Amino acid sequence: MEYQILETLEAGIVLSGAEVKAVRAGKASLAGAYVKIYGNEAWLVQAHIAPYQEKNTPKDYDPVRARKLLISKGQIRSLIGTGKEKGVSLIPLQLYDKRGIIKVELAIAKGKKQHDKREAIHTRETKRTLDRYIKQGKS
Repeated sequence: MEYQILETLEAGIVLSGAEVKAVRAGKASLAGAYVKIYGNEAWLVQAHIAPYQEKNTPKDYDPVRARKLLISKGQIRSLIGTGKEKGVSLIPLQLYDKRGIIKVELAIAKGKKQHDKREAIHTRETKRTLDRYIKQGKS
């Protein structure tokens, strides 16, 4: 993982009807996506939502257009404050359906330095090795 997640929050997203169907069908990708705040509005940028049906898609459909996030003004003010910190980003973690409404899980994240990544890999490898030894001992 490239980020250390500090805090998570849930937001609604403004989508067209075909985009909602595409997200439910699993045709969305958040690879490389991030959240940008313009004024008092939050926007999901670079998220790719493929057309639901290729034959019925308008010619001017942009799968990576910016999409407005539905977040309260108070939350946006707090995000602006945390966003000004050095090395802190607001990234989307997942898109999901909650009682018929598409939601986005957002995270306030801080990028990991190279030594932090190495430490995480070392910890994961050590845990894997210990689990292997324990499993062999019980067999």
